[in-house]
Amino acid sequence: MTALRKVLVVDDDPSVRKSFDRVLSGKGYAVITAENGEEALRKLNEEKYDLVYSDIRMPGMSGLEVAEKIRARRPWTPVVIITGYGTDIAEERAAAAGVSKFLHKPLSPTMIEDSARDVLAVAAAPAPAGEAFTAAAPEEAVAAEAAAAGSVLKNIILFFAAPFIGLAYIMAMPFYGLAMVALLGARVATKNATVKATAKVLKHVAMVMLAPFVGLAYVVLFPFIGLALLLWMAGKAVAAKG
Repeated sequence: MTALRKVLVVDDDPSVRKSFDRVLSGKGYAVITAENGEEALRKLNEEKYDLVYSDIRMPGMSGLEVAEKIRARRPWTPVVIITGYGTDIAEERAAAAGVSKFLHKPLSPTMIEDSARDVLAVAAAPAPAGEAFTAAAPEEAVAAEAAAAGSVLKNIILFFAAPFIGLAYIMAMPFYGLAMVALLGARVATKNATVKATAKVLKHVAMVMLAPFVGLAYVVLFPFIGLALLLWMAGKAVAAKG
C-alpha cells in the first residue's frame, strides 16, 4: 500500500485550514495543520512532510520567515506561499527562499488540488545527471550562525567587563576633577608672576601624591583589560571557524 503524502498547512485562519483539509484529504493526502509559524516548525522537527503551505501574513512569524527557516533546515521540502497581499518585493524574497509557488486568495478547490499535484511532481523529478544532492545549510545560514556566535561572545565579554569599567570610572573621576581644579588654578597663577613659582612647586607635589594612586589603578585594571582582550580574540577566532 502506498503511503499517503503528508501536507502541512500553516494559516491563522481556521476556514483556510479546513478548506485545505477538505480538498486534499479527499484526494488521498494526509493533511496536518498549524495555526502559526512556531507551531509549524515544531511539527517539522518532529516528523517529515512532503509539502508545506504557509500563509504570508500571520501573527508572529510570517510565511516568508517560515519558508526561509525550512530552506535552512530542510531544503528538500517544497513550500507554497498563500497570499492575498502579493507584492514584487515579497515574491523576490520568496524566490530567494526557494518557494515553489504562490497561491493568491481567494482559493478554489481546483487551485489547491492542482498546486499540490504540480509541486509534488516537480519535487519528485530526478535531479540532472552529475548533480549531487546536499542537505547542507546555505552559506548565508552558516554565516548568520557564525555572526550570532560572535555576538553572544561579545555580550558575555561586555557583561563581565562592565563592573571593572565602572570601577575604573569611579577611581579616575576624583583624580580627573582634581586635575581640572589644578589646571584652572595654574591658569590663574600664571597671570601673577609672584605666584608662578609657588604653582610650579604645588604641581610637583600633586604629581608625587597622585603617583601611587595612578599606579594602583594600573595594577587593579591591567589583568582585567588583558582578560577582556583574550576573550575578544577567542570570540573572533570561534566566529571565523564557524
